[in-house]
Amino acid sequence: MYYSQKTTRNPAILIAVILLAPTTANTLYAKEWQGWLGAQSRYLGSQALAFLPNQFWIHANDSIRWTIASTEIHTVTFLIPPPPSPPGQLGQVRPPLFGPVWDVQVGCPGVTPDGSSFDGTKCVNSGIIGAFDTIVGPQSYSVRFPTPGNFKVVCLVHADMTGAIHVLNSSETLPYDQDFYNREAQTDGTALVAEASGLAGRGVAENNDGGPYAKVTAAVAKITTRSGAGSQTPSLVRFLPQVIVIRVGDTVEWTSLDASIGHTVTFGTEPADPRPPSANVLPTSDGARQAMISLPTDSAHSGLLLAASQDRPNLGVSALGVTRFRVTFKSPGTFNYICALHDNLGMKGTVIVHQ
Repeated sequence: MYYSQKTTRNPAILIAVILLAPTTANTLYAKEWQGWLGAQSRYLGSQALAFLPNQFWIHANDSIRWTIASTEIHTVTFLIPPPPSPPGQLGQVRPPLFGPVWDVQVGCPGVTPDGSSFDGTKCVNSGIIGAFDTIVGPQSYSVRFPTPGNFKVVCLVHADMTGAIHVLNSSETLPYDQDFYNREAQTDGTALVAEASGLAGRGVAENNDGGPYAKVTAAVAKITTRSGAGSQTPSLVRFLPQVIVIRVGDTVEWTSLDASIGHTVTFGTEPADPRPPSANVLPTSDGARQAMISLPTDSAHSGLLLAASQDRPNLGVSALGVTRFRVTFKSPGTFNYICALHDNLGMKGTVIVHQ
């Protein structure tokens, strides 16, 4: 059995379609189960940031292999859970994907080999799965579960992409087989991609609210859950509108409506590390960032536009994120820009400035 990318009857949606081998009695007792990472539209703009399916029931000593099914990158990561499972353990703090140096992965720490075992006492991390600039990661990753328990899987790229693995004793009957998981992955992937595509209307509506600036939405996403386990994020990684026409002296404001992942607005030279803004970008008194551009060859980079993480009981309050970037255009011309993180998905835009 495997999962491949194929266009469905709806030409706007490209998701992973499961090609099924003949079902046999052994399916219920498979030692390596199959799951998938992400789904996407034909033109890559609508992304399902999800483990598909996001919940498994397996036997102790079974394994699960997750295969990439989108252009967007992911990780398969199991962190040490807090007490009482396992007793005496302290819960592990979720690490960032990269440390001080961009492209150098932190891991949990590090990357563990394909086929690593997880029992809740030591973290397991695939590292980046898929291609990311010059990093070419594996296309799949398998984890073995030697002991019964209920375990959470997370993606270090996308904070709101999680799932659950229920590991049962070998004497217990499993409620579902691989055919069920195939159907669940297909159904959820299709629905999430459709939800992402449907978010365009929200971005357009936000742009029409009025105010002193010409407005562009820099991606839209929402956090949801399916199957009663974990969180999933349908994300529309597009600038809305993709082309905007203004006059000399006007200011354009980009606002990220993505609740889960960061984006940039990058004119000219793409920085080696997209997280900080370029030197000609300054903070504003209302918590945004701003720059001025005179020529189409000028460079200006917003830095990461990212909403604050959600507050949780008994944890510190999150600082406000920077989600808005403004550029004033001082001369006529055609100014092209990209999201430095998602230009490979087609997240690009143009500002046309008339005299």
